[in-house]
Amino acid sequence: MIDITDTNLASVPAINPYLKSAQSCAIDYLPLLQSAGIDPSVLKDNNQRISVAAMEKLLLLLIDASGDQCFGLHSSRFIEPASYSVLGYISMNCSSLRDIQAKIPIYEKIVGDMGVTSVEIANGFALQRWECKFTDPIAVRNEVEHVLGSWVTYARNFLNFQPHDAVWFEHSAPQDPALLASYAEIFACDVLFDQPASGVRIREDTLDLPLPQANEKLLEMLLEHATQLLAEITHNQRVTDQVKNLLRLMLGTQTPSSAMIAEKLGISSRTLQRKLGEEGTQYKDVLNELRLELALYFLKNTDLSLEAIAHELGYSEGRSFYRSFKQWTGRTAGSYRTDGAT
Repeated sequence: MIDITDTNLASVPAINPYLKSAQSCAIDYLPLLQSAGIDPSVLKDNNQRISVAAMEKLLLLLIDASGDQCFGLHSSRFIEPASYSVLGYISMNCSSLRDIQAKIPIYEKIVGDMGVTSVEIANGFALQRWECKFTDPIAVRNEVEHVLGSWVTYARNFLNFQPHDAVWFEHSAPQDPALLASYAEIFACDVLFDQPASGVRIREDTLDLPLPQANEKLLEMLLEHATQLLAEITHNQRVTDQVKNLLRLMLGTQTPSSAMIAEKLGISSRTLQRKLGEEGTQYKDVLNELRLELALYFLKNTDLSLEAIAHELGYSEGRSFYRSFKQWTGRTAGSYRTDGAT
């Protein structure tokens, strides 16, 4: 289980579907907000954030008030692009599902720290997993069902796409068999319980199908806005983490210099070097650490060519990537992909 700390935050848009669901059940949620330690006035500003611990407490109160074991699942019906903040609009303008999957780990923090998304590709399928950071088992179950239900509903309603083959849940089926009808209605596919992970299973051959509403120019504007939001959200993090977050955003289009990163952080290059030194690292090491992390991910989980991976890592030519990977791992990138990670 992942621990919740005071630094784990959730965006106001992320809790709005729960509140709309409560309204549909005629629940007066204002007293519940106060019981959870959430100032109702905060909800008037979508740029505000609340603690994940408070969100978890609110969810438990809403479940109890509704008497609905599947409150989280049913709340996924109220998902809309704004529920994911700018990430929702970024997704709508990506060229394919694979493109969306590449953006989620980078921008997920804008939505909140409720959980972590990852993708595993094997045997012709991609499993888009989600690991919840909540601690209470009832809250975890409802949040996981809400997130997966929201993914499917969002893809169907706003991407005009329904590529999922099955939905997996780590937890068991509900005790009341009548509730299974809600799963069938929302997911419209096989729903399997007691699985090794929770996620949406997608046919790999659909990941690169074009999304009809993609707009490259609008996407660039949204990504720039997201970069600014991430910088604001992560300003209390270690400088090393802030640098790594910015590099994730910029590597696919260029190899940022330390001066460029310092400018994004609003500090001088010398101050950046000093702060990184105080944390026991330097800019080149942070860049190489991220490049290796991304390279291993792309080699294991995608079919991108080595040249394409080099581009994603900010290299101007493949040879530089091949040489660096060999220095980092003692192996060639091609052998790592062919023989696996072991």
